[in-house]
Amino acid sequence: MRGVIWLAGVVVIVFAGLMSTPVLAQPPTVRVGEVVPRDVREIYDRGLQYLANSQTEAGDWKGGGGEQGPGVTGLALMVLLASGEDPNFGLYSTHVRKALRNIISQQNAGTGYFGQSMYHHGFAMLALSEAYGTVDDRNLWTGSEANRRSIGVALELAVRAAITSQKKNSLGGWRYSPDSNDADTSVSGAVLVGLLAARNAGIEVPDEVIDKAIGYFSSMTSDGGQVGYSGGFGGFDESFARISIATLSYAVARRKDLKQFKATLAYLTKRLENAPQQHYAEYTRYYQAQALFQGDVEAWEKWNKLLVRQLKTSQMPDGSFKGQFGATVGTSMSLLALALNYRFLPIYER
Repeated sequence: MRGVIWLAGVVVIVFAGLMSTPVLAQPPTVRVGEVVPRDVREIYDRGLQYLANSQTEAGDWKGGGGEQGPGVTGLALMVLLASGEDPNFGLYSTHVRKALRNIISQQNAGTGYFGQSMYHHGFAMLALSEAYGTVDDRNLWTGSEANRRSIGVALELAVRAAITSQKKNSLGGWRYSPDSNDADTSVSGAVLVGLLAARNAGIEVPDEVIDKAIGYFSSMTSDGGQVGYSGGFGGFDESFARISIATLSYAVARRKDLKQFKATLAYLTKRLENAPQQHYAEYTRYYQAQALFQGDVEAWEKWNKLLVRQLKTSQMPDGSFKGQFGATVGTSMSLLALALNYRFLPIYER
């Protein structure tokens, strides 16, 4: 099931190698869930303004220091898409198109890889998945660039690159390089969630690819719900980020039947008031919000109230959030943790 689509009339989604399929649009007034609390809207709108104002003409984000690249642009793009504004004609439609053009332009046309690392590849693939079927490709490229890759074609290439990388990996996961033979649960989570989002968007992702990745996460999950970092076993400690990544992966892969999912979810729900590690707070919140929402919505509601209070006090005067990876990542991940309140992104459906 796709998320809310706000296009006039009919939008045509093109699957690479397949015939066009018409998708009926839904009106812009459609909303899912409860009314968004005022505090959430105020925090989100201020952060959204920061990202809109700091985007470069090229469509990426280079201010604020820290990490840059297609994955970072993808995270900021998802913030724009999650706000509820019409992505084709709304307030941030120009920002959305610039970000998409930037991401697609950085893709290797031969391999489908979004360079720098598989972290970037995973987040860029996730962003394309969330934009696919929502952003009208007819308004994406103009002039001499009119024949550049569509979102659908770029997404299929990205999926192919992720699958090719996994085939080289004896553990069934991913690491920083697409040619790595070892894996870690952090990078693997970024890539796997991107693949699951692509599958939900209608792109073909073989079941064996998902099964191998879930098998890797299962091997890295202890009976007590802790999740190891790298290799094929062990290394368990209290990392809310990794536990949340595993919980989210099991849930979106529709493997809530696994004992490992039940163990990781129980670990999180019993520790709702535990603060994330200071150095990786925004990264942890980004995944913890999704994991709790997908696993136990009542627990998420309690945790979400704590999140709003934390972000309200830590937001900077310009609307940004500081973070280990720079202001763009810190702001994007903090706002995406809040974005569950809006329920607009397809990956945020339950």
